Amino acid sequence: MNSLASQNTQSWLSWFLRGLLIVVFLILFAKLIEVQIIKGDYYRKLSEENRIRHIPIPAPRGKIIARSGEVLAGNFETKKRVKFIKNGGFEITDDLTEASSEEVVSDYKRYYPLGTKAAHAIGYLTKAGDTEVGKINPECPEKGPVVSGTLVGRTGLEEEYQCRLLGIPGEELIEVNTQGAKIRSLGKRIPIPGQDINTTIDFGLQAEVASEMDNKKGAAIVTDPGGQILAFYSSPSFDPDNVAPSLTDQNLPLFNRVISGTFHPGSVFKPATAIAALQENVIDKNFRYNDTGSVTVSGFTYRNWYFVEYGRTEGEVDLTRAIARSTDTFFYKIGEMIGANNLAKWADTFGLNKRTGIDLPGETVGLIPTPEWKQKVKKEAWFLGNTYNMAIGQGDVAVTPIEINTYISAIADGGTICTPHFLADLNNKCRGIGIDKQNLDLVKAGMKEACSEGGTAYTFFDFPSKHGGQTVACKTGTAEVSADGNPHAWFTVFSPIDKPQIVATILFEKGGQGSQVAGPVARKIFDYYFAGLSTTQ
Repeated sequence: MNSLASQNTQSWLSWFLRGLLIVVFLILFAKLIEVQIIKGDYYRKLSEENRIRHIPIPAPRGKIIARSGEVLAGNFETKKRVKFIKNGGFEITDDLTEASSEEVVSDYKRYYPLGTKAAHAIGYLTKAGDTEVGKINPECPEKGPVVSGTLVGRTGLEEEYQCRLLGIPGEELIEVNTQGAKIRSLGKRIPIPGQDINTTIDFGLQAEVASEMDNKKGAAIVTDPGGQILAFYSSPSFDPDNVAPSLTDQNLPLFNRVISGTFHPGSVFKPATAIAALQENVIDKNFRYNDTGSVTVSGFTYRNWYFVEYGRTEGEVDLTRAIARSTDTFFYKIGEMIGANNLAKWADTFGLNKRTGIDLPGETVGLIPTPEWKQKVKKEAWFLGNTYNMAIGQGDVAVTPIEINTYISAIADGGTICTPHFLADLNNKCRGIGIDKQNLDLVKAGMKEACSEGGTAYTFFDFPSKHGGQTVACKTGTAEVSADGNPHAWFTVFSPIDKPQIVATILFEKGGQGSQVAGPVARKIFDYYFAGLSTTQ
């Protein structure tokens, strides 16, 4: 019996061991199938990634170039080191210590020759953020998804023309050994440089304008009548190579006052009021008004600046004299004759409550109030005093410097309003706004007198004699801000009168009197421009 039991036990054990062996074999076979067939591609890829490195090759960003070929934003080549990591991957470092020639690669760093003097026009760069990496820009899908480390334009032309300026990076496949040392190059895709853009900016004039603004709060823009921007400066400015300090600066150097700041225009609005009165046929060239220093309605008195400052009156003035002397009471009267809605209509025609369409990001719009707007927004009725204030560019009227320059350009250019732009190969977008020539000529005559003896723009009285008889037309503006604050100082000017070449608008935020503060800066800019022009002709 014991012998039989022993045999049964051995037999059972033998079958158990055989079964266990079969199970182990099946497990090993299944694992082999998983490794070689099911997950073969995965492990093969993992193996290749341990020995193959995908090294990006940066593409140089396109240059931004001034009208005469000077570089406004360019690149210089730098050298960096690729260090391969033993267990996979790599790192790129600026430390070239003991780097072999095979480890050194090229990269590019942006530089800005004018620095702070053109920062708001040109913009700056930062690396793409986490929310941008991997995304495709719908404006240029051919550039592919944004890769980590890509430099992205922020503000200015760098942002506006990001798609043009951005290149397409290349890539090199490098085989390394188990120690992370390079064995060979397996292939390379050549990077495609970004496209250069040629601008209308006058390099020397841009530097001159920035210097004259002296980093005081304000804005300056210089164009030709067709909208080509020759100089563009917002003050204070910032360093495009080091933006960080500007982020916490209470003077808001990153704020673009030329296109994003809205300010009461004061008397630089008066030519629009004059055009409105002429076009609506409420006055003509023979209209006269007797200035007594003030106008009183419903117990409120509205005074002329000349009476407030000097206690004197202008007497009888016509339109050209009123523009030359900036006679507030004259414009109160014709504003009343025009009416608030017609005045708003012509301000709208000049684009003083809409974006100009300049090829920069961040443009805002001005405000031209109407009785309907006041009732809706302020829940208040419109009074004649509101019309008076509107007629001289005060009250709720607010505009951007770029809007003022564009509307003055339309007066200078025979009633044609053009979209301001930086890109040289952009066709001028201009349209007529239906102003009678004789009315334009009358307003321009008044602006010419403003720059002549007896006008308000004393800094330009001798301009024709100093520049070979070159004619000039201008308008000063002093816009009240509040009872306890300095006024905004404005000056807008163009020359020559018959065939304008240049239009400029200067603003100093809470800077003082337009003729005293902004006028001298405008004069220096025009002296520089026309002196340089005479040397090239």
